Amino acid sequence: MNIYLNAMGVVSALGNSQTSVRKALFDTKVSGVEANAQIMPGQILHLGTVTEPLADVTALPEAQRSRNNALLLTALAQIRPAVDAAIKRYGADRVAVVLGTSTSGIGESEAAMADYITKGKAPLSFHLSQQEMGSPAVMLSQLLGLAGPVLVISTACSSSAKAMASGARLLNAGLADAAITGGMDALCQFTVAGFSALESVSAERCLPLSKNRHGINIGEGGALFIMSKDTGPVRLAGWGESSDAHHISAPKPDGSGAIAAMQAALTRAKLQPSDIDYINLHGTATPQNDAMESLAVNSLFGDRVPASSTKPLTGHTLGGAGALEAAICWLSLSENNNGQLPPHWWDNAVDPTLPPLHIIAPGEQLGRPLQFALSNSFAFGGSNACLILGRS
Repeated sequence: MNIYLNAMGVVSALGNSQTSVRKALFDTKVSGVEANAQIMPGQILHLGTVTEPLADVTALPEAQRSRNNALLLTALAQIRPAVDAAIKRYGADRVAVVLGTSTSGIGESEAAMADYITKGKAPLSFHLSQQEMGSPAVMLSQLLGLAGPVLVISTACSSSAKAMASGARLLNAGLADAAITGGMDALCQFTVAGFSALESVSAERCLPLSKNRHGINIGEGGALFIMSKDTGPVRLAGWGESSDAHHISAPKPDGSGAIAAMQAALTRAKLQPSDIDYINLHGTATPQNDAMESLAVNSLFGDRVPASSTKPLTGHTLGGAGALEAAICWLSLSENNNGQLPPHWWDNAVDPTLPPLHIIAPGEQLGRPLQFALSNSFAFGGSNACLILGRS
């Protein structure tokens, strides 16, 4: 059965609406990721920070007030009419909430710890449950008065892509008729410091696939979708998941896990590699990820299919990345008659050790609407998830 993504709300460094993100995404000038001196004291790093106003969380219970949930509510506001329509049509017990996150409200715990160190006590507004992984889904379910399945997937950078696949499985199993799905992560010192300890953070704008690449830009944001079997502008045509079980933080170098996930997505969608019009690469700009992904993509697609990493625009939004990049594919598949392609921003310094790919230049177009787009998400521990979105 066909699974459709009927409505989409997006929040990122590129903007807090379909219109603003679409404009910045397809622009011939690079934007989004900017120098930031606030997150890590004493350091200036390029980060994908959401700078537009966020939804007010003061109406939420104190235990649910976090920046991550504010980001979610900002995305929810964009699709609220579709959400309300789904609840009215199917009933509150038939609408699921399936999200991905890896930070949840860790930022609020950081602030509370800082207060504890300087003042001897945490603020009364702090609740440990703010950082629970389940907080985003519980918050949305309670806010909307839902009684359907509620779950969060937390598998690092594949979290929200896997959440979308899980939402589709719930629908196919008859456990729900609609799902609010996607994911979100907020910036915090914890993740920036963690990736810095791995020597994986770039102080400048990241350079995926470049011979000069040396790390990622952390970002925040994500996307929410209404998923159902009702015909919509974009469908989730296929998904594939695999596990490398190779290393806690490094991908399996031969790309076999990534290949398995991409092939599973193609098989489920009943497509051939030649049917894909665009690939949104995981493209973190770390030496090992880009080497593995180039090998995997080239082995299945050669250098024919246009491909780009959009992380120089949004930063790597970790648990929200799969949903955010699915949203970028959603925008590329809808209301895009000339087939504008998300550009790959880098220094054009080709790495001769990487298998060749068709890297998208700013302003590049297909000259026709895109039919299918593949989005890759490859996480710590070798958790791989690939989504194929199709134009309806």
